[in-house]
Amino acid sequence: MRNRQYSVGLLIILLGIVILLGKTGVFSFAIGMLWPLFVLVPGLLFHFFYFSRMMPSGVLIPGGILVTVSILFFICNFFGWHHMAWLWPGFILAVAIGLYEFYLFDNEHPKGVLTAAIILGVLAAVFFTFTVLFTSGIYFVAVALILVGAFMMFRRPRF
Repeated sequence: MRNRQYSVGLLIILLGIVILLGKTGVFSFAIGMLWPLFVLVPGLLFHFFYFSRMMPSGVLIPGGILVTVSILFFICNFFGWHHMAWLWPGFILAVAIGLYEFYLFDNEHPKGVLTAAIILGVLAAVFFTFTVLFTSGIYFVAVALILVGAFMMFRRPRF
């Protein structure tokens, strides 16, 4: 009987701790910051299923997409969602990564899939470059002007 009282007492203490942590916002903060795990875990499971030979290589496409998108979500969760203004080409890159994984690990190595992955990867890089230039381009222009001016001031003339 003494062990049962001990177990019930321990259960009541744990329940109190859970309620106290819930009321202080610990769980809502953790869920609010770690919800991208619900996107990451299925992507990792797709990879696990392929590499353990339980599913065909086609599962690498959604696996690569989900893992890449979850990384974008984690970045925005930890550093702020305003970064999505220049991270949005990552969604195009996610599809390129998924297709490239499929090409890389499929036995037939389909050329059309590689072509699509390269096109989407280049498109994502172009969009990312333009986005960074249009959102933060003035800083690059300022640094370039400073460097050109310093070069012009301190270069040695050739006679």
